[in-house]
Amino acid sequence: MLRPKIPTMPTPTGLVSPPTVIEPTTVVQHHPAPAPARAAQVPSRPTVQLTPGAVLALVGGGTAVVLVVGAVLVSMLLAVAVTGASVAVCAVVIRSLISSQHRR
Repeated sequence: MLRPKIPTMPTPTGLVSPPTVIEPTTVVQHHPAPAPARAAQVPSRPTVQLTPGAVLALVGGGTAVVLVVGAVLVSMLLAVAVTGASVAVCAVVIRSLISSQHRR
């Protein structure tokens, strides 16, 4: 039932052509002339100059981003905690209502 089925190789039919003979060819390499050397390389991109004011702005912006992301994460954690507590209180109330109905 679970044995693999191995395909059988059919026998070739028809005419079989003999292999073709490939004769080697010679390869000629041409060496290009060397390019003239440049005297001085000019940088293609301008460098970024950071002033003390720019550094202060970057630090302030990074601090603000960290504080905002932290506040969002803390608020999400608080929302999950409040939801869990309210579900727990609802479960206790429903359990007490169900148990009080069985006593009557």
